[in-house]
Formats: sequence, C-alpha cells, structure tokens
Amino acid sequence: MKIVAVSACPTGVAHTYMAQEAIEKECKKRGYDIKVETQGSMGIENELEQIEIDDADVLILAVSIGIEGEERFEVKEQEGKVLQIDPGEAIKHPSKVIDDAEKIK
Repeated sequence: MKIVAVSACPTGVAHTYMAQEAIEKECKKRGYDIKVETQGSMGIENELEQIEIDDADVLILAVSIGIEGEERFEVKEQEGKVLQIDPGEAIKHPSKVIDDAEKIK
C-alpha cells in the first residue's frame, strides 16, 4: 500500500514532526510505502509531488490548521481517499490511524 501524508500544527514544531515520525514508523512496520510532507516552522519540507499524490492509495491529513497547496488533493478527496485527523491522534494511536487508512483504500 502507498500512503502519502501531510502533518501540520499551529506552532509548527513538536506535533508536526511527532505525527510525521509516528505515521512513518507504523507504515514501515507494516511494509507500506510512505512519504510525509511537513508544514511547520521551517516551511514545507519533504514536499509531495503531484505524481506521488496521484499514485497513493490513501492520503492522510494529520493537520490542525489550514495548509498550503490543498488544491493538490482535490482528486483524492473526490475519490473518498482522504483520512483527516488531528496530529495528536497520529501521535497517540498510529496503529488505529493506519487501520482506518486501510479501510478507505
């Protein structure tokens, strides 16, 4: 399974990167391809390319603020392939988040 994600929180520091790490760790444990874009205090890092978004089975938006470039995800939203969660949820319950992502694949 291929998953792409974006993580972002209001301060753009701790939760952004903790959510990224939790999602990556759980996906690697399951043998899934994962790429997480962060939109934090350092700006956009590890930016997702449109081809990566298009090829992904699921998009996880672990965000608690508005993010840049949301229009890139319109097709995934229309397909019902977007899981929107709070970054804290990814940090506390990464296995549940990936379980939920599997259900919408």
